[in-house]
Amino acid sequence: MSDLPDIIAYQGVPGAYSHLSCRRVHPELEAFACNSFVDAMFMVEKGQARLAMIPLENSTAGRVEEIYRLVPKTRLHIIGEHFEPVNHCLLALPGTKIEDIKTVSSHPQALAQCDGHIRELGIEQIAGLDTAGSAAELAASGDKTHAAIASSLAAELYGLEVLRENFQDKTGNTTRFIILARDSHMPKLENDIRFMTTIMFQVRNIPAALYKGLGGFATNGVNMVKLESYMASDTMAATSFHLDVEGHPHQQSMKYAIQELEFFAKELRIMGTYPAHPFRYKDDQILE
Repeated sequence: MSDLPDIIAYQGVPGAYSHLSCRRVHPELEAFACNSFVDAMFMVEKGQARLAMIPLENSTAGRVEEIYRLVPKTRLHIIGEHFEPVNHCLLALPGTKIEDIKTVSSHPQALAQCDGHIRELGIEQIAGLDTAGSAAELAASGDKTHAAIASSLAAELYGLEVLRENFQDKTGNTTRFIILARDSHMPKLENDIRFMTTIMFQVRNIPAALYKGLGGFATNGVNMVKLESYMASDTMAATSFHLDVEGHPHQQSMKYAIQELEFFAKELRIMGTYPAHPFRYKDDQILE
């Protein structure tokens, strides 16, 4: 991958949580903002970027359904994952006092997650397209009666002050990102590293195919941590599945489990194997 540019692509505006995740995981790469998830992925496919940082699910809002449909249409591979805690900050122009604020803008989801604190301040909510975009608009407006809810990175980039950190009503809101690359990378199996493997598949149109196909993971002691279904075609004739399991394909138990799934699967593609993020093992409990 040495001939690829030192760029990691993401969807959103500079200062978005995807941008923040790029900085945390790959500070050595230049983060490049794209208008859409498709644009970010295609940059990697075309060799215009080394990696893409793509959100897959959020602990509050659920899955990003668009990604499940887009990734199988690409030739990209998952080489890593990242869990980013969402820390919403109340941002304002320098010198603004919190009692001067009359309105606040952000993505509707961020506004909803901060609704209790917004109501306590008696501020009117204004829905925006995204968090970082609201911060950029605030910086350009010069309006000291207006605020935005966005990341601390957005405050840094747009010259805003953080009036309150952790402005969300509940703690623990976290987004899981997958890191995509054009070339596959099978990490070496090491006993002291926990691995995740992501598999996408369709099952044959026979009774109990899904039940029997997944049974191999149970009988071989392989832990399934995520199973998502989605319609793979416009005809709605076939259902596709996204499966995350705890294990490495070179482990004997995984070999047996995947062989059994392949027998009942119509199509099967291993999207990637990568080290499990430490967030999964807080208090030595796997994230469910």
